[in-house]
Amino acid sequence: MSDNSDRNKLFCFGFGYVCDYLAYSLKQTGNWDIAGTTRNNEKRRILRNNRKIEAYLFNNEQPLADPLYFLEDATHILVSTPPNDKGDPTFLIHGEDIAKLKNLKWIGYLSTIGVYGDRNGGWVDEDSEIRPNSKRGSRRAKSEQQWLSLHKEYNLPLHIFRLAGIYGPGRSALDTVKTGAARRVDKPGHAFNRIHIDDLVNILIASMKNPNPGNIYNIADDRATPSHEVIEYACNLLNIDVPPLLPYSEADLAPIARSFYKDNKRVHNDKIKKELGIKLLYPDYKSGLESCLIAEQKQAKQNN
Repeated sequence: MSDNSDRNKLFCFGFGYVCDYLAYSLKQTGNWDIAGTTRNNEKRRILRNNRKIEAYLFNNEQPLADPLYFLEDATHILVSTPPNDKGDPTFLIHGEDIAKLKNLKWIGYLSTIGVYGDRNGGWVDEDSEIRPNSKRGSRRAKSEQQWLSLHKEYNLPLHIFRLAGIYGPGRSALDTVKTGAARRVDKPGHAFNRIHIDDLVNILIASMKNPNPGNIYNIADDRATPSHEVIEYACNLLNIDVPPLLPYSEADLAPIARSFYKDNKRVHNDKIKKELGIKLLYPDYKSGLESCLIAEQKQAKQNN
């Protein structure tokens, strides 16, 4: 165990799926303290009592009770709070507090590749124009600009991560197939990238070790693929019949699903490889889903 002078503290605004995996990985090193926020009293209790994580209530209507005290020792902050029409709630409520912190080495904001909008299947990189075509993408683009303004004004050690679709054990096409909710919709030419949670965590940790404030990173795998191919592969792994292919024009889709098919692009991920030295564990959906299945089978055995 390192002495206190070597310790770091991660504070997560929005302690969800990503922060959960990141916190677990960091705690394995032995010199990290973890804190974060949740909107739910029951989750706060679980995080504090079961996980030994400093957990605080925070939402649009409920700021941190004593932000400068709670954040005082934070060396790293990860922001994954969902934005609204006004932008990112963490920025709006506590951005100025964060700018005053003396010990901060790194801050990451989790955005989305949705800020690029639709490119008719073309490629985007971090220098591509921001032109979202959905409310979610527009909110993220606004939030990015808000955090970048703090970086420029206060030299905040900010890093923006534009995420493709995150998946992992318990949260992948395998689970969609198991519930019987999977459909294979065919929209010719449509493809999208994903990122396995383990690769995302490795990228965040690599950035923490090599901060480059003001930088933006695309977080995506090597292979943009139609969603119906992913569902088919998940069915094959589970030995479940593959649903029939349904033409997009005939599909009865919820608005959020239809908005997914309106964005069509392929994402360059060269920057995380060149600048952060990343070698993806799961460069495509096949290796990622295979890993998810193994992890879920292992967990099932432990539970029995």
